[in-house]
Amino acid sequence: MNVIETSGLGKRYGSAWALHECSLAIPAGHVAALVGPNGAGKTTLLNLTVGLAPPSAGSVTVLGGLAPGSPGALDGIAFVAQDMPLYKNLNAADLLHLTRSLNRSFDQKYAEGRLGELRIPLKRKAGKLSGGQQAQLALTLALARRPRLLVLDEPVAMLDPVARHDFMATVLTAAADDGVSVVLSSHVLAELERVADYLILMSHGQVQVAGETDDLLASHRVLTGPAAEAGWYAGRLCVVHARSGGAQAHLLVRTSGIGDPVPPGWEAHPVSLEELALAYLREPGTAALPGPAFSSHAEPSEVTR
Repeated sequence: MNVIETSGLGKRYGSAWALHECSLAIPAGHVAALVGPNGAGKTTLLNLTVGLAPPSAGSVTVLGGLAPGSPGALDGIAFVAQDMPLYKNLNAADLLHLTRSLNRSFDQKYAEGRLGELRIPLKRKAGKLSGGQQAQLALTLALARRPRLLVLDEPVAMLDPVARHDFMATVLTAAADDGVSVVLSSHVLAELERVADYLILMSHGQVQVAGETDDLLASHRVLTGPAAEAGWYAGRLCVVHARSGGAQAHLLVRTSGIGDPVPPGWEAHPVSLEELALAYLREPGTAALPGPAFSSHAEPSEVTR
C-alpha cells in the first residue's frame, strides 16, 4: 500500500506554479524524508496530501487510494504543521480535551502518560512551555489520535539539538512500535540521515529523485581523479554533480550497478545521504538524464585531443 500517491500533481497560485508534474509513490512502513530548499514545493505537497488545499492539476490519494480530506483520510492521518499551531492561552489538559472532542479517536491515557514522562505539566499554558515542550505537546496530540500516517512539516526547525534529538526519537519509536508511516519535511540533513529510510528530493516544484535510502546510496558513488579528464567523463557518465579543486575532480555519478568499472586512474568512494541530497538540489533536473555507463575500452586522451 502507498500512503501517498500522486500523478501529475500541480498547484498554482495565481500565475506561479508552486508544484507541477509531481508523480510520486511513497510505500507504507517508512520514515520518508522530504528534502528541498525554500520554495521547492514541500509544504504545498504536504498541504495537498492532508486536504488543506485542492490541486490545480493531476491527482493525489492517501492511505491506499483515499481522497485527501475524506473521513477515512482524516481519521488515518495526523499532521503537525511547521509552526506547531497550539492555542497558547490553553493549558495542556485543555488541548487534550479539545483534540479529543474534535476527533473520533483519541487515546487520552496515552497522551496523559506521555506528557507525564516528559514532565510537561497539564495545567501549564502552551504559551508558557519551552519550544521543545511545545513541539512534544503537538506531537503527543497527533500520536494520541493513533494515526496510520504522521505528516510533519519542518517540526524541528526551531529546536535546539537536544530537543530535536528527543523529538525525532519519539517519531522513530512510533514508527517502530506502532507501525506508523511518517513523512517528514526538514532542512536538517544530518538528522535525516539518522532517521530516514526513504528519501524524496524536491526542487523548483518538482521531485528530483525518490526511493529507499539504501537503494539510492548504492546506486551512486563519488569518483575522484584528474581534473583534466573530468570533462570527458562528464559527457559519458551520468554525472549528478561535478566539482574540482586544483588538479583533482570529484564527480558524483549514478551507476547502473555495483559492477560498474572505475575509470583508469580514478578512485570510487561511497556517497553519504547529505552529499547525495546536496548534489541533486544543486543540479535540479539531473534525475531525468539517462547517462551511459563508463566503458573501460575508451581512451579519454584520444577523444580530447
